[in-house]
Amino acid sequence: MNAPDGFPPEWRERWHVAHGRIDRAGYGDLVADAYRRAGPALAALAGPAFAVRLASAVSQVAIRSGRLAASRVPQAALVASRHFDEAGMNAWAAAIEDVARRAPEAALPLLENTGRLLEALDAPDFVAFVRMGLHIGAKDVARRRAFFALESGEAIRLVEGRGAGGGLAEWRHGLGLYLKALWGMAPPIAEAPPDAPEQMRRRPGFGGGGVRLPVAFAGFEDGEAKLLYRAAVAHIGAHHRFTRTKFPAAGLTSLQIALVSLVEDARVERLAARTMPGLAALWRRFHVVRPEGPPIAIALMARLARALADPDYADPHGWVEKGRTLFAEAVRENIGDQQLSRRIGGLLGNDIGQMRLQFDARAYVVQPAYRDDNIGIWDFGPDDSQAPVQIEAMLEGARIEQQAGDDGRREEGEDGETAAGRLAEAQDEDGLLVARYPEYDHVTGRYRPEWCRVREMPGQIGPPRVVSALSEARSDLVDRLSTLIKASRISRQQRVRGQTEGEFLDMDASIAAMIARRAGEVPDTRVYGRYERRARDMSVLVLIDSSRSTTERVRGSQGSVLEMERLSTALLARAMADVGDPFAIAAFCSNGREDVRYMRIKDFGRPFDRFAIARLAGLTGDYSTRLGAVIRHAGSDLRRQRSYRRLLLIVTDGEPSDIDVDDRRYLVEDARMAVHELGREGIDTFCVALDSDVDSYPQRIFGPRGAICIDSIDRLDTLLPALYLRLRA
Repeated sequence: MNAPDGFPPEWRERWHVAHGRIDRAGYGDLVADAYRRAGPALAALAGPAFAVRLASAVSQVAIRSGRLAASRVPQAALVASRHFDEAGMNAWAAAIEDVARRAPEAALPLLENTGRLLEALDAPDFVAFVRMGLHIGAKDVARRRAFFALESGEAIRLVEGRGAGGGLAEWRHGLGLYLKALWGMAPPIAEAPPDAPEQMRRRPGFGGGGVRLPVAFAGFEDGEAKLLYRAAVAHIGAHHRFTRTKFPAAGLTSLQIALVSLVEDARVERLAARTMPGLAALWRRFHVVRPEGPPIAIALMARLARALADPDYADPHGWVEKGRTLFAEAVRENIGDQQLSRRIGGLLGNDIGQMRLQFDARAYVVQPAYRDDNIGIWDFGPDDSQAPVQIEAMLEGARIEQQAGDDGRREEGEDGETAAGRLAEAQDEDGLLVARYPEYDHVTGRYRPEWCRVREMPGQIGPPRVVSALSEARSDLVDRLSTLIKASRISRQQRVRGQTEGEFLDMDASIAAMIARRAGEVPDTRVYGRYERRARDMSVLVLIDSSRSTTERVRGSQGSVLEMERLSTALLARAMADVGDPFAIAAFCSNGREDVRYMRIKDFGRPFDRFAIARLAGLTGDYSTRLGAVIRHAGSDLRRQRSYRRLLLIVTDGEPSDIDVDDRRYLVEDARMAVHELGREGIDTFCVALDSDVDSYPQRIFGPRGAICIDSIDRLDTLLPALYLRLRA
């Protein structure tokens, strides 16, 4: 039986000792009072043992991070106790102490963000989040503090990625198909940058040839969230079809822009519902505002949005009914006239002004949640100073990040033109963002969700002399490689019957022999069968390292590592083209996790012609070597091949590294995990390490049988058989 103070009798003395120690430690009344007040509630929620144990955490934080941070510990513990069991609470307290010891400046922001973190993370995920933050910012105090304050894109992505089960990452492909089925369009679908303003991350948007969606819609369960995403892309498709020209923003206030956008949303939805009535029901389910509450501008606008979408909704406010009447009259007169939105929005904005209702543009978020932020329907001209404050902030920090296809994959139309080609006007010099991939953190044993951005870069054309050299050089070696590949039998085993000896009895032949014998005839002795591989059935993707280190000279040679890579790839490609095996070629480099570059030289199904050779000849070495992300990206191409064996052949010269990574093991372990991921899907990965002084990393990543080191092109035909023998196993 607990005492009135929340502690059972056997724990009361230990509780008095614990808070007495905090009282006398000199941390100040703020810390002592916070701990003493929270103690009984903690005893009831998390147990008396934890309430007493928390004194240690309070003391650690007070000594290392200061009194203010220490005063936040008890309240944060109360928040945590509503989410975690006793074991989870002890893990939480240990994590707080670890931050106080190793990153004292980060303890206060971490404690202040406890509520937001624990809405998304369970106890193991919270501990992993803390370890990741300490690891990421080990040598950068400002970066570390920003991480725990949830001010960095890294932390935001981790939190949203953990809490967004069934979010955009899961449904992107289906949403692309849904949008194409409704409106016959397939723009790239991306998410808002993690460091974009909060309004932008919470609402859909479009512009620049692409569609932007939130990573997840907070507060919606999986089934409802999926419908919400569908409503969002259907609404954006309606804008693409019916909002023919952008509205000029010059001379309009932020309130007028918001109201014109609201009316235009209703207009395009009404037009869409005329041909597809089911869309109206889909959209109406998310209009849940009620005709009650204080008559403030933002609330009235949400009520007007519902009134224009739901004919059964009744609202007592005169302004809402006026908006509904004006809209109904304009729709009857000419719903196709886009300027009706401009006229009605202007009139309603003037009425808000006359009612002296304040409109806070910074706090305004479009309602309901499926509707876009309307940036895409406004022309702010060369001077966007007329834009609403929240739109202005978005324009500063947001660039629609294009993705080829609706699921981050290149798609071909009926005329063979790729989706990336069709959207070339949305591509910039930074390339086309096609996918995000997680990255494995060996310190926490967890993945960092959607951590790396892969961009597909346009390939450069090499000089004619290099193209000719790659097309004609070492024909003798090409012939030997072709012979080697033809001699290999990498395919499914086939049963070969009618053999005089073999691995199994051919039952049909055996029965026929017994019949012949009983009939007095000489039986056929070919009653055995065996398993043979009689053909090749393999797809190969050759991935070339084009980082800056490949521009260095090969030992004992006048040529660079990159030149050796280009030549060896050209020789192997010419041999595979001779025998008709399907293969692709790509190159990669990286400039931090947000800029992993992938250059397509030859795709599956395309010929290895002069254009492909010219792109191979145009490779130049720059930046770094972030291997895991490109392994995963190349794997997405290989997954679509239907061959018996699929091989990712990586040609590189050095250990994985990048400008934003200090821990040498981090990228090695991530690449090793990426290799395991492909292996689980039946994709083989092999590394040819050229002129490498690093002996351990290829074996660590690819395994003892998954890598070979060569320093001369002439060794290709002697080392390549080891690869083919491995694939036959």
